[in-house]
Amino acid sequence: MDPSIEFRAELAAAHGIELEYIDIWGHTHRSPDDVLDAILRSLPPQEAGYLPSTVVVREHADFIALRVPSGETGTIKLEITWEGGDTEHHWFWVPELANLDDGGKRLPLPALRLGYHHIRIYRVLNPRLEIFAQAHFIVCPARAKSSDGRAAGVAVSLYGLRSSRDWGCGDFTGLLSAIDSFARAGCAFIALNPLHAIPNRQPYNTSPYLPQCSLYRNFLYLDVERTGTFALTDAERDEIVTLRASEFVEYERVASLKLAALSRVFAVFGGAPDFDAYVAGQGAHLHDFAVYCALDAEMHRRDPNIWLWTDWPEQFRDPRAAAVAEFAREHQRDVLFYKFLQWHIDRQLAEAQAHALNLGMKIGIYHDLALATDRFGADLWANGSFYIKGARVGSPPDDFSPNGQDWAFPPPNRDAHRDNGYALFAQSIRNNARHGGALRIDHVMRFFRLYWIPDGMPATRGAYVLDYANDLLGILALESVRGNFIVIGEDLGTVTEEVRRSLTEAGILGYRLFWFERDGQGNFRRPEEYPAHAVVSTTTHDLPTLAGFAEGRDIEARKAAGLIDEEAYRFQKAAREDEKARLNAVLEATGFAGDAIGFLLSTPCALAVVNQEDLTGEIDQQNLPGSTWQYPNWRRKMKIPVEEFASIESRLAEAINRSGRK
Repeated sequence: MDPSIEFRAELAAAHGIELEYIDIWGHTHRSPDDVLDAILRSLPPQEAGYLPSTVVVREHADFIALRVPSGETGTIKLEITWEGGDTEHHWFWVPELANLDDGGKRLPLPALRLGYHHIRIYRVLNPRLEIFAQAHFIVCPARAKSSDGRAAGVAVSLYGLRSSRDWGCGDFTGLLSAIDSFARAGCAFIALNPLHAIPNRQPYNTSPYLPQCSLYRNFLYLDVERTGTFALTDAERDEIVTLRASEFVEYERVASLKLAALSRVFAVFGGAPDFDAYVAGQGAHLHDFAVYCALDAEMHRRDPNIWLWTDWPEQFRDPRAAAVAEFAREHQRDVLFYKFLQWHIDRQLAEAQAHALNLGMKIGIYHDLALATDRFGADLWANGSFYIKGARVGSPPDDFSPNGQDWAFPPPNRDAHRDNGYALFAQSIRNNARHGGALRIDHVMRFFRLYWIPDGMPATRGAYVLDYANDLLGILALESVRGNFIVIGEDLGTVTEEVRRSLTEAGILGYRLFWFERDGQGNFRRPEEYPAHAVVSTTTHDLPTLAGFAEGRDIEARKAAGLIDEEAYRFQKAAREDEKARLNAVLEATGFAGDAIGFLLSTPCALAVVNQEDLTGEIDQQNLPGSTWQYPNWRRKMKIPVEEFASIESRLAEAINRSGRK
C-alpha cells in the first residue's frame, strides 16, 4: 500500500472517520481521499495521555485501562474525588497490575457510586507525590429507566392547540386542559413537539427541530396571564381576538404581543427566592443565553437589517469578550428579563407535569430533543467550540433524496465534549427532560455516527464520523435514572442491528412508524410482528395523517409546492393506490377494518402514540419536507379547541380500553 494512503487511513481511523459505508441499497462506498482530507483539516488536534480526558464506566466496572509511562516500576496512588466532595485513596505497585491487550494496565476500582466524579493518579516519589494522569470520572447505570407495561398517549403540537382564551397559539394552560381530557381517556402521557427556543420568524425560523438554543425553551408557550399583573391596550385586545381566530399560528405577531405584555409584568417584578434559586441552578448556561437574547434584540434595534449574530460588530461575536461583559453589565435588567421568561416557562411546565401525574398519568409529559441547532443561533454563539467548523451534517443519497441531504448545521466536536467531562451534553439532556416522564431523542444514530459533508462539497461527497457512543449512552442512562424519565431513540432509516442491540442493552426504546413497518414485499406488518421494546406511532409531523394518506393529501401538497413534477405526481398517486390496498388488507385480516388506531394500540409495543390530527380526522400534516414558504409548516392549529375534546376523549377511551393499555 502507498505509505501516504496507509497514513491517511490510520489518521482517519484514529479520528473516528469511517473509510467506507453501506448505502440504503446495500452498496459499499469508499470515502473519497479529498473528503477524508477535508474532514481531517476541520478537526482539532488530539492530545494523547495516560488516560482519556473523561473516563466513563458502568456502575459494576472493576477496573479502568491505564497507560503507564514506559519503564514505570514504582507505586502509584489512585485518588477518587466523589461528586459529594469526599475523597478515597488506593495504592498499587505497577508490576503487579494485570496487562491489557493494547499494552495498557488494568487499574482496579473500588465499589463505585453513580455520578460525576474526578480521578487523579499519582506517581509515588517518596516522600512526595507527582500527578501524571487525571480525568473526569463518570459512573453510569447499565440501563436507562425502564417503561412499565403497555401504555398509550397522544402526540400534540403544542403551538397548534386551540383554546377559547389563548393569544393565537397553544400555551401551557391549554396543555393543562388537554391533560384533563386525555387523562380521563386513559392516556399515560402527552407527547409534545420540541419546546426549544426558536427565532419565531416566518417562514424560515419556526421549526421546533431547528432551535436557536437547545438548552432553553420558547416563551411563546407561556400563558402571559399567569405570570403577573399587567394591563392591555385596546389595540392589544383586538390583536388577541384576531390572532385567536387566525387559521394559522402567526409567530411574529404572537411573539411581539407576548413580549410587550411580559415586559410590563417584569417591570413591576421585585424578585423572588424561587427565581434566584432557578437562576443560580442554571448558572452560566442561562446567563449566556439571556445575554445572547438581549444582544440580539439590541443589535436589531440599532439596525433592523441585522438578524444574525455573525453580522454583529466583531467585538460582540465572542461571548467571552470584554465588550460582551460590559454590555451585560450595562443592560443588566434586559438580561434579567430573559432569565425571568425561562423561570416562568419552567414554573408553568412544572405545574403541567405535576397535574398530569396527579391525574394518574404514569409518564405525564413526553418531551422531544431535536438533532439540529441553528448555526446562526445562541448555541453556536455561546458554545462554538463544541461544534466543528468546516463541515455540515447531512445524509448520503437514498430513495427519497437521490442527491443526498444537506441539513446545514455543524457536527458536534466529540473531543471538546469529552474534554469538558460531557457537562454540556448532560445539561442538554437534563434541561430537555426537565418536568417530564419521557424524552425522545431525534435521530438517535447521532450518538454513534453522523454523515459529515465538508464545506464546498455536495451532499453526495461525505463520510461518516463516529462519536463516543458508549460514553453518551451511559450518561443518557445516568440522567434518565436520576431524572426518572424513559428514553426513546428515533432509530428510523438505515440503522444496523448492532446499533439497535446497543440501544436495547442501554434500556432505550426504539421507534416504529406505521407507514414504514413493511416486509420485504412491501406489505404492512401485522401487530404481533412489532417489537415490544419500542414506541409505535400513527405518523409524525413530516408524514401524512391517516386521513391525509387515504386522500393522497401529501402528494397533492408536494405537487402544489412544486416539489415534484407531473411524472412523479402520477407515479406517487399510482403507488398510493397500491399502498392503500395493502393497508386495507392487513387491517381486515387482523380484525381492524377501517381502524388503524385500534390496530396500532393492539401491538405489543411498550408505548403507542396517537397523533392529534388522527383523532380529529385532519388531512394536512404539520410539515412538508423540502418546503419553506410554499407550505404553512409548523403553523397548523387543531380543528377543535380543547374545550370541545369530549368527543375525541370518549372515542380514544374506548380504543385504549379495547387494547388493554393502561
